[in-house]
Amino acid sequence: MNTPDRVLISGGREVGGVAAFAASLAEGFNALGIPVEVIPPRRLLQRWRDLRNPQVLKILSTTGVFAAPLCRRAVCVAHGFPRADAQGWLRFVAILASFRLANLCGAPLVAVSAYVAAHLNGLFALRIDGVVHNALAGVFLEPQETPVPDRPWLSFVGRLHPVKNLQHLLPALQALLDSRPDLRVCIIGEGPMRAALEAQVHGDARFEFRGQQDSRAVRKQLQRSRVLISGCETEALGIAYLEALSQGCNVVMPAAGGGLEIAPQWIGSHIQLMPLTFERGAIVSSLQRALLSEGPAALPDGFRPEQIAAAYLQLSQV
Repeated sequence: MNTPDRVLISGGREVGGVAAFAASLAEGFNALGIPVEVIPPRRLLQRWRDLRNPQVLKILSTTGVFAAPLCRRAVCVAHGFPRADAQGWLRFVAILASFRLANLCGAPLVAVSAYVAAHLNGLFALRIDGVVHNALAGVFLEPQETPVPDRPWLSFVGRLHPVKNLQHLLPALQALLDSRPDLRVCIIGEGPMRAALEAQVHGDARFEFRGQQDSRAVRKQLQRSRVLISGCETEALGIAYLEALSQGCNVVMPAAGGGLEIAPQWIGSHIQLMPLTFERGAIVSSLQRALLSEGPAALPDGFRPEQIAAAYLQLSQV
C-alpha cells in the first residue's frame, strides 16, 4: 500500500456529526503514525500544493467535495442523503451536485453506512465506491475511572431540529415518567426547536435541557443513562448510538436508518426499535423493553478510529 505522507480532512469548525467524524478520523490517522490536519472546507483552495500532491491524502466532506476535481488522491464522504426539509432546497441541490462531481472526476465516493449507499444509488443513481462506518472517538474508548453510578436518566443527544422528531418523543417520555418516578430525562443539544420543545414540556422539572456539551460531558451523562432515545428515521449511522452503547447505555431508535447496521445481534436487547408512526404507546413499550435489559458490556469491534482510518487508506488506493 502506498502510504501517504500526510492527510488533510475537511471538517474544521462544522458542527454536529461531521465535526465528530473529522475529529475521530484524525485520531485514527494519528494512531497509525500518519500526520493529519483537519481544516475548514473554505480553506482547501489555499492548500493548492497539497491538493495536487498525491502523497497527501484528502478526505473531503460536505462542501469540501467540490474540491475533488482539483485533487490528486482524494476520497469523498457521504454522511447521509439530502432531505429538502432538513437542508432546504438550495443545499439539497448543492449536496447532490457535489456527489455527482465526485463521480464524474473519478474520486472514490464513500458512504458511512449501507443504508446511505442504497439511497444514494437507488434514488439518485450515484456510484458508491465503498461503505466505511463512522469511528467512535477515543474518549469513549477510555477505561472508566470509577464504577458506573446509578443510571436514573433517559437521554437524547443531537441537534434540536424537526427532523430529529424529538417533538414526537416527548409525550411518550412524559407518560413513562408518570409511571417511573425514579427516572428523569436529559436533552443535550442545541437547535431551532429548543424553545418550542421546552414549552412543550411546560417547565416539567423531570426534563433537563443542557444545551451543547463537549464529548467528556456527553460521556459522563451516558454513563449515568439507562437509555438513549432517538427519533430520526433517516439517521445515516448514528454517532450518538455508538457513544451510548460504548458506555453501557441501551438505545431506542426508529426501525430504520444506518443504526440497524451497528450491532444487528443486539436488536431486541440493547437496541430496541419503535415504529415510524411514532405512536405514543409503541414508544413507551420500546422504552420499557430497553429498561428491562442490562446495558452492553462493550461495543462490537470495528469502530475504533485506527480501523476506520485504515479503511480509508485502502480506498485511497482505488
